[in-house]
Amino acid sequence: MSFTVLVFAGGDTPSQTVLQELPRPDLVVAADSGYDSAIDLGFRVDALVGDLDSIRATDIPDHVVVEKHPPNKDASDLELALELSIRDDPARIVVVAGSGGRMDHELATTLLLCSPRWQVVDEIDWISARARSHVIHRRRLLHGDIGATLSLIAIGGDAHGVHSSGLQWDLDNETLYHGATRGVSNLMKSPVAEVQLDGGCVLAVFPDF
Repeated sequence: MSFTVLVFAGGDTPSQTVLQELPRPDLVVAADSGYDSAIDLGFRVDALVGDLDSIRATDIPDHVVVEKHPPNKDASDLELALELSIRDDPARIVVVAGSGGRMDHELATTLLLCSPRWQVVDEIDWISARARSHVIHRRRLLHGDIGATLSLIAIGGDAHGVHSSGLQWDLDNETLYHGATRGVSNLMKSPVAEVQLDGGCVLAVFPDF
């Protein structure tokens, strides 16, 4: 059976309607103040990680595994949470929140989630108050309303051999270049689209959801 991890980050959380569509998790990990969001939304947190400089809660239940790091660390709280999450060899990681704050944090999160370090995870998703995003290293099926905007953005380098089906402007063994905008603002032509690539990483972003 597949193992699914929900990782709650700091920042604005999505609407309650969107959160109701989250998968049933096998493990819930909170990155610092993500703990407050998880508890406010009714989730039982299994692990809390970070320097804990932003968390509001003061009474952490005994069942929560706490990994506290010094403030002068070389990784963000979210990166530490992802490192903890992959110890259980999950098939899917869904990061919740992580936007609506500092722009540098949001850009760093984008690059972090698309890092090749997490290629062992079949599916990585990012659900924030601003967008729903999916990391693609090999192949993904994407679900969305017909006519919904979908952007395919190469992250960390060029994405090679990109194929898509179910989009208004499909790609056929093409390259999406890092730093170019060709894949921005495509449209869903079908309720399910497929994107696959031979190399690199693409972030599929639904900005309106």
